[in-house]
Amino acid sequence: MTAPDALVAAARAAMANAYAPYSQFRVGAAVEDGTGRVFAGCNVESASYGLTICAERMALGAAVAAGARQLRRVVVTTEVDPAAAPCGACRQLLAELGLDVEVVAVGPASERRWLLRDLLPDAFTREALDR
Repeated sequence: MTAPDALVAAARAAMANAYAPYSQFRVGAAVEDGTGRVFAGCNVESASYGLTICAERMALGAAVAAGARQLRRVVVTTEVDPAAAPCGACRQLLAELGLDVEVVAVGPASERRWLLRDLLPDAFTREALDR
């Protein structure tokens, strides 16, 4: 099974606009919310490298700003194979909108998929705060 074409296209279009003058590692992401709306983002690097923002967090921010509170799917595109999974910080932030989110990583010639809960076992979530 392959990632939905519209999500891959949105992520690749965002990746084309990535601002990565330091690492040259361009990333695009598209998130689909629970109603089927799609939001895209790209990585934005900074000379103060700690301020760099990942594509997944940019896409998530756009979704939340539009009122999304549940995710269905995340597609991440890179120019490397095997396709790169989201970093740990992105995994943690994506977990805010659900651990049963499908995560699909797409490279030039590869595709990998997981459930977010498998990429972030024993996630620290709101439920953990209620214990």
